Amino acid sequence: MDLDVYLRFVVALVFVLALIGVVAWVGRRMGFLGRVTMGRGNGGRIGVVEAVAIDAKRRLVLVRRDRVEHLVIVGPTTELLVETGINAEDATKP
Repeated sequence: MDLDVYLRFVVALVFVLALIGVVAWVGRRMGFLGRVTMGRGNGGRIGVVEAVAIDAKRRLVLVRRDRVEHLVIVGPTTELLVETGINAEDATKP
């Protein structure tokens, strides 16, 4: 094996890894992650329970404050409160 073959292999590997990183970054920026679930175990009074991408610019976010949840649509320029006062204990029961 010649040094030229190893060099081309390393350059191709770096290119493929960079391409994977760019595709992941673009997917995250465009909102193609789908459903993202945040943990509730941090013990704080406020937190994001779930966030779902509606389209490339808007997300539907379920926010918890104390034991009450609020459903909000978040966009690049506006926020819209969809529903408020959702009891967190009632939502977890089947």
